[in-house]
Order: sequence, then structure tokens, then C-alpha cells
Amino acid sequence: MYFDRLLAEVEALEHGDHLFFTDWRGDPDERMRDNGPTIAEAFAAAAKRGVVVKGLLWRSHVDKLAYSEEENRTLSDDIEAAGGEVLLDQRVRRGGSHHQKLVVLRHPGRPELDVAFAGGIDLCHSRRDDPDHHGDRQAVRMAKAYGPNPPWHDVQLMLRGPVVGALDTSFRERWNDPAPLDQHGPISTITDMLRHEDMRADRLPPQPPDPPEHGPHTVQVLRTYPAMRPAYGFAKLGERSVARGYTKAIKRARRLVYLEDQYLWSKEVAQLFADAMRGNPELHLVAVVPRHPDVDGAFALPPNQVGREQAIELCKKAAADRVHVFDLENHAGTPIYVHAKVCVIDDVWCSVGSDNFNRRSWTHDSELSCATLDETRDEREPVDPAGLGDGARRFARELRLALMREHLDRADGDDEDLLDPASAIEAVTNAADRLKEWNEGGRQGPRPPGRLIPHETNRLPWYQRLWATPAYRLIYDPDGRPWRERRAASW
Repeated sequence: MYFDRLLAEVEALEHGDHLFFTDWRGDPDERMRDNGPTIAEAFAAAAKRGVVVKGLLWRSHVDKLAYSEEENRTLSDDIEAAGGEVLLDQRVRRGGSHHQKLVVLRHPGRPELDVAFAGGIDLCHSRRDDPDHHGDRQAVRMAKAYGPNPPWHDVQLMLRGPVVGALDTSFRERWNDPAPLDQHGPISTITDMLRHEDMRADRLPPQPPDPPEHGPHTVQVLRTYPAMRPAYGFAKLGERSVARGYTKAIKRARRLVYLEDQYLWSKEVAQLFADAMRGNPELHLVAVVPRHPDVDGAFALPPNQVGREQAIELCKKAAADRVHVFDLENHAGTPIYVHAKVCVIDDVWCSVGSDNFNRRSWTHDSELSCATLDETRDEREPVDPAGLGDGARRFARELRLALMREHLDRADGDDEDLLDPASAIEAVTNAADRLKEWNEGGRQGPRPPGRLIPHETNRLPWYQRLWATPAYRLIYDPDGRPWRERRAASW
């Protein structure tokens, strides 16, 4: 899927071409195909061919906290040994991370070949799954409920045209930022010095002109950068275009907000949905989320649970009969971890990126998303679901239909009842209810088609909420806005 296509594009790079990437985590030994090569081998081979390979990896917290410090260092070392340059970047707020997942491939003199990949998929273990969702054989350790090879659901965009130039600029802004790479971490800084880590970015080659137009899509690059000191040179007060883009789009929703999200656990974000549903009596929210957090433990689990509980409760207070939250399981009954960050509104506007629906992603970490408006109208009924004159757009509708078909075990094209928001909601809720009843009935007889299950949240006891709620707000979902915007409750 994604890794296979990425590898094909990387292998086509020639001497003088550019391979730029940013990531939250990179595992050097993650295989891009069953028989290889690995991420490190593919990128190192490109560097040896004379491709300009540059990367920015979050320096990460230590592995003992279930993060990826050593993996990111190793990928950096492997690529640099081949002639590339990968920097460990800690220019974040305290407790924050660089969460962008971006690969930009440029071909100076051959702009029609330029391509970029952006979305939710890191270059690391557990991400190479397929639509059957049996999991990546190279797995990360997760909550026991997901098994030894956690099934993984995620979405990544492949982009061509002028947006590749905008994404190239996003990479270059971070790369060229003069602020020191080693912030907030004296231990890591000493480790970097002892290991002779590269702490200064070499000069990048000149940026090629934007590629020519490629298709009828307008793509807007949305980003999050926090307000911090020292400030980013390209975002003195941070940037919250992710939050602002979603706020504008959600306020325009009239019939259906379809989203897939790893977290969905911020009251500020949930309030946007609640207000939209109160103001529009036909508006439904369909959300696909993980069944369980990715971690177990008496101290890690409650803060993960309390945020989603609050967000869903807030939405249901606004319109309980119009909030439909599901999780996924594969045909063996193993929960599928939903890592996707997708939103489709009224089959008009859609976004795919690295950002989750929480305050951390909208204000505190670095994030990158691509919002898309297709100029091509979809003439299938309903031609204008929102009734605002925008008309359904081909890409947004096809994205939603493709995801729904996968979750319902439908073949391509088997989606006539999914076009209208009302019948789509009926189809997914009926399928989820049937699978739930089959599971609760002892799994007797043929398994009903589909992977959707109604998501259940349980209210934490008061003594856990007492400490889990402040921990969630301060550590798991912090606020990276300037104080003026916090006081004004604006993005």
C-alpha cells in the first residue's frame, strides 16, 4: 500500500533529485515490502546514488517511557553513513513533539515527476498493514487487547502539482530555522555531543519552481506550531491553521461530519461539534475511533479514557440521537487500532493529516494536514447534501465511500445506499448492531459482514477522575496557544 508506492517513487530518484522527510518516529529496520528493503536501506541507497536526502526526526522522549529515542537516532545514523543528513529536532514546547509525517520528492528539471506523501503514517513498525488488517509482522508494543501484531488502520495522501512546492516550503522552514535543535533536554544534549551527532543543518539546494497543475483539486496545507521560546522564525506566535480550518469547515456542516481519529478527546474540539449539531437539526456526526487506548496501565490508562469520555458526552448532550461513534475489529475479532486522521464534511470539504481532534494537535505539537476541495462536482444524488449550493465534490465523497466500504466489507461500487447521509447512517449503524449482537450471542452461525462495532465509553469512578482529569489536561492534552488566545478562547 503506502510503503510500496513510496518505495517505487524513491527508487525512481536520480542523482541531484531531492528526498526530504519529517517524522515523529522512524524505525530503520521497518520493511517497505515483504522481502525488503528496509526504510534505512531504501533511503541510504538513494543517498548513495547522489540523491539529496535530508530528514527531520523528532528527537523523542526516552525509550523507557515507550517512545522512540533510540530508533530515531539509529535511522539518522544509518542514512548519514550513506551521505544523507538527518537531524534530531527538539524545537518543541516542553512536553511536546514533532508529529508531522511528510515525504517530499523533487526532480529538478522534471517537475512533472514531483510527488509528496502526507497523512498519518509514520516510517516505523506496525504501520505496514493492509485492508484485511492482520497487522504488521514488525509490531510495536501496545495494549494487550490488540495482540502481538496489532491491526492498524491509517490513511496517507499522495499529492502532485503545486501543493508539492508548498510542502517543500514547509520542510525548508523547519530545516532552516536558526533556533538550536537541542532544546529542553540537557541529558539528550550531552548524549548528542558524546555521540558526535550532527547539530547543524547543512545548506539545502535551491528550491525548484512549483510543479505544474495536476488535476482539478485545490489543496490547502494546514499546520500547527505552538507559541514557544525561542520562537520559530517562520511562526513567531505559532500557527494554528489546522484549528482554524476545521473550525470554519465544521461551522458550515449541515448533514454529515464523518471523521476517523486516534483520540477525539478534547472538550474544546467537541464543543465545535456540539454547537454545530444544536444549530443544525439534520446534522449527524459519525466517528470511527480505537476501541482501547494504545497503552495499558493503572497510571497511563485513566487519562487516556477521561478525555474521550468527556468529548463524547458533550456531543451527546447536544444531540444524542445524531452522534454515532464506532470502533473496528478484524474478522478474527481483534480490535483494529484506528490511527487515521480524516474528516469529510457534507461530501464537499475533506482533510487528511497528522493532526488528531484534540487540543494538543491543534495548539501544542507540530502537525501538518492537507485540506482538499475538488472542483469536480459529483452528480450522484444527493447532488448538494448541505443545501448551501456547494454541491457534492468527487474526491471528498469518494474518500468517505471508500472508507465506509472497507468498514462494511463492501466491494468497489457497492455504495448506492451510502450516498445519502441518512441512508449511510442507517447502513453503518445496522451493520454495527448486527456484529455486536453476533458477538454477544456467542458468535454462532456465519459472521455478519463488516468491522464496525458501536463504541462504548465507561465513566471512570470519582477517585480516578480526581487525578486523571488534571493529568489529561496538563500532560496528555496541553495548550500551546499564547495566553491572549487562551483567555479569548480563540485559535
